[in-house]
Amino acid sequence: MPVFILNDSPHFPDVHLSEKDGLLAVGGDLSKKRLINAYLNGIFPWYNPNEPILWWSPDPRLVLFPHELRVSKRLKRTIKQKRFKITFNQAFKKVMEECANVRLEKGEGTWINEDMVNAYCSLFYEGFCVSAEAWEGHELVGGLYGVLLGKVLFGESMFSRKRDASKVAFVSLISHLKEKGLKLIDCQVETSHLKNFGARMIPRDEFLKYLRKWCHPLRQMEI
Repeated sequence: MPVFILNDSPHFPDVHLSEKDGLLAVGGDLSKKRLINAYLNGIFPWYNPNEPILWWSPDPRLVLFPHELRVSKRLKRTIKQKRFKITFNQAFKKVMEECANVRLEKGEGTWINEDMVNAYCSLFYEGFCVSAEAWEGHELVGGLYGVLLGKVLFGESMFSRKRDASKVAFVSLISHLKEKGLKLIDCQVETSHLKNFGARMIPRDEFLKYLRKWCHPLRQMEI
């Protein structure tokens, strides 16, 4: 299959034309219109520094249904102990920056560059993104962020500076959004960490069916 080169149009090729690894297109920009259109169609950007933007739509897709969330006994004890104060949407930019910083400190690469931070902060200010923060005193020690369109949360990244901080933030956010009507969490690619929470692989066509049903950017949930 060819990899498509994007032009100024915010539209994407049909996801069924993607490569085996999910790579669909190269180029374009991180404008609000293009990003929202990407997520609505099961596509997300993921690329290395100094590379053109790469757009992906893997098949199958790792997802988590809120009612299937699994929390270990140990994590339940940690949550009960209230070691962390959990907030929502109080430090979105800082959470993004920390997601990048922690990876860099470990010697890992990160796709969360300045352009990504600016683009997703713009989406956040318009109500299309969400963050959860875990605090120890006044210190931000864990968190996660994602894109929220209708009743679907597209998870982007998380970080921890203290054991279980991001896990507590994750469980708290999912539990909170579930009460607001959340139907699906897109985990994007397969990881054992998220599978331990109950995430599972489903065919891309099934995932797209859920997006058409639940992903409505003009009807946002109140956090």
